Amino acid sequence: MLLAIDVGNTNIVLGVFEDENLRTHFRLSTSRQRTVDEYGLQIIALLRTQNIRPADIHDVIISTVVPPITDTLAETSRKYFNAEALFVDPGVKIGINIKYENPKEVGADRIVNAVAAMAVYGGPVIVVDFGTATTFCAINDRAEYLGGAIAPGVGISMEALFRAAAKLPRVQFKRPARIIGKNTVESMQSGMFYGFVSQVDGIVTRMKAELGEDAKVVATGGIAPLIAPDSQTIDHVSPLLTLEGLRLIYEKNRTP
Repeated sequence: MLLAIDVGNTNIVLGVFEDENLRTHFRLSTSRQRTVDEYGLQIIALLRTQNIRPADIHDVIISTVVPPITDTLAETSRKYFNAEALFVDPGVKIGINIKYENPKEVGADRIVNAVAAMAVYGGPVIVVDFGTATTFCAINDRAEYLGGAIAPGVGISMEALFRAAAKLPRVQFKRPARIIGKNTVESMQSGMFYGFVSQVDGIVTRMKAELGEDAKVVATGGIAPLIAPDSQTIDHVSPLLTLEGLRLIYEKNRTP
């Protein structure tokens, strides 16, 4: 089995593949303070809930946007799964051409999403990933990663509003019953929810115009299923797109 690990600034998503099938997946909070043993024992405990033993894991692939825990996870892979983890970095085969001015600046998660989107949906395609940041990535029909946009994510936007405005409370991010809020909580939820929906539609529409062709739009990340029904531009929702991209990259780089 393959253990795929996607490390984001807020969460770590883990998936276990048996051949091409995603058998199970988990989500952990990202912590730079956890030790090798803490990560190892926590991952093993999660795997055992699905009757998966450490010995069942033969390979590990990791993408991370948090460099300080790279060495920790590499050692976790060695110690607890007897595997040398494959990291998504500039040295791996990905099957797409990065057209960024400096390809090394493109986050591993954005590359992995692009690989999965091209394989599953084909190009041209735009990937919207709702994470700590909301990222927009454009890939043309020649499998060229052209670039994109990066905006503050839902969580940090809501936290910034709460911290900066003394009289505004913390609220749950949800679709309000109406856009014209009748109280402070409803008004904040309306502004956040429809603000992000409009952000997605606005940026995607401009990207399509710049591409000069009607690209498919794929949304991923935790809140993608919540945003997509009210969006006029999102065509597909794939919450676990990054895990599928990790599996595809592993297949491109595995030793025969």
